[in-house]
Amino acid sequence: MIYFGEFFYLTSQEEVEEGERRHGEFNLVIDADDPQIAITAFKQRIVEFRQKSEFFTGDCKIFFIRLLEFENFPHTKALMLNYKSTAGDPLMPFIGCTIPSDQTDACRIFNWKENQPEVDGQNETLFLEFKGPIRKLDSP
Repeated sequence: MIYFGEFFYLTSQEEVEEGERRHGEFNLVIDADDPQIAITAFKQRIVEFRQKSEFFTGDCKIFFIRLLEFENFPHTKALMLNYKSTAGDPLMPFIGCTIPSDQTDACRIFNWKENQPEVDGQNETLFLEFKGPIRKLDSP
């Protein structure tokens, strides 16, 4: 099966100036035998990015928003993933639709409340958290 993981993140939360703190979203994908193997691989990859890049700097929180599972992909009609529509300023909530189609829009409302993401009014669970500066590993 092919698994797509959707994540939200907060980085550099120890910074005093708001402009120095960051938040965003990313996706990971893997071909795995079951969801737990995929989730473990996602976690390992995020830790690797933390150690070898500047993606998840300083005090960082990562939230696992959604797991999509595909046995195969369509061959005749393109599949839309992760449509996002944001009203007004970036601080406003947004509507996100995963795999919208003519049968369903699959949309949910995403919001941030006190540095905690909400999806359809429910708080999301913290997936990973890092404290302090980045510790880069030596290259082999």
